[in-house]
Amino acid sequence: MIWTAFGQALPAAIGIAISPIPIVLVILMLVSARARTNGPGFLLGWVVGVAAVTTIAFLLADAVDTSTDAGASDGVNALQLLFGALFFGLATKQWKSRPQPGIEPEQPKLFAAVDGMGVGKSLGLGFAAAAANPKNLPLAASSGAAMAQLGATGGSAFGAIALFVLVASISVAAPVVVYFLLGDRAEAILGSWKTWLIANNATVMMVLFVVLGSKMIGQGLGVLS
Repeated sequence: MIWTAFGQALPAAIGIAISPIPIVLVILMLVSARARTNGPGFLLGWVVGVAAVTTIAFLLADAVDTSTDAGASDGVNALQLLFGALFFGLATKQWKSRPQPGIEPEQPKLFAAVDGMGVGKSLGLGFAAAAANPKNLPLAASSGAAMAQLGATGGSAFGAIALFVLVASISVAAPVVVYFLLGDRAEAILGSWKTWLIANNATVMMVLFVVLGSKMIGQGLGVLS
């Protein structure tokens, strides 16, 4: 059951992992004066955020017995349809806000505040980037509910959620690993990653939203049967 539940949620975990702005944030922390504390702090907050949303959604869905109750199962499917429509809306927004050729994309004001952050704020920002992000919140919540809908329980559920969090955190963890493994050589690598992610954020997110929206609507169509 653990692999069935995890396999069901794997596309959503990859969707969470593809998060250009949070990856840029952790990179900025890793080139700041407090790199050794703020980078890992952001990563820890991210992991806790993804785990919290997924676990809470699983427990809520399990409490109403979505694996055997047809009405509760239909509710999960309807939620998938809602989230699918949300992602198509976000894709449209990204398309409209994409930078024109030759124009450098505007950077979020939050980037400038990273240097002044302590480890506490970095941890809180990592948690918010994972748990309150309009992309990640529905992905983690729907995945937790889907695991309960499949009938995962006990150790199987815990293992599936742990694997989900691991995959969802790989992209944010990668810059931290590169920083501690390569030391001074990491700055040039991380800098090139940051430049590419900022330049291509809108395109990457637009394509991702379309794919995720299609997947969720496809899963949610079970409510019509």
